[in-house]
Amino acid sequence: MYPPELVAPMKAELADAGFRELLSVEDVNKALDKPGTTLVAINSVCGCSAGSMRPAVIQALDNDKIPDNITTAFAGVDTDAVAHARKFMLPFPPSSPSIALFKDGKIAMMIERHHIEGNTAEAIAAHLRLAFNEFC
Repeated sequence: MYPPELVAPMKAELADAGFRELLSVEDVNKALDKPGTTLVAINSVCGCSAGSMRPAVIQALDNDKIPDNITTAFAGVDTDAVAHARKFMLPFPPSSPSIALFKDGKIAMMIERHHIEGNTAEAIAAHLRLAFNEFC
């Protein structure tokens, strides 16, 4: 578990951009039970989250089509929510950071950590926009 004061600015970056925090199993269930599309960004303290993942998911929202629900949970902090969300992400292994797009509660697209590391925020955002255009 990370100290709350350490992760507060990292959580706020997405919350301030309109991402709803998933803090519990119930929050995850409510988000994924909604019809339509839901983006789940699994946030983390690593450099690739700060340099690529968080900027990418925010940039991707500058698109004609975006998910109906935009959510986030923080690995190592929102442990129950992250563990529960990952059950819906199978067969993909646990990955932090990661980005999943769900359609009607079923996984439609996944970006794992190895897709985030070494990629620019712009490249990841472009990939997300393609997924939004296809599934949203």
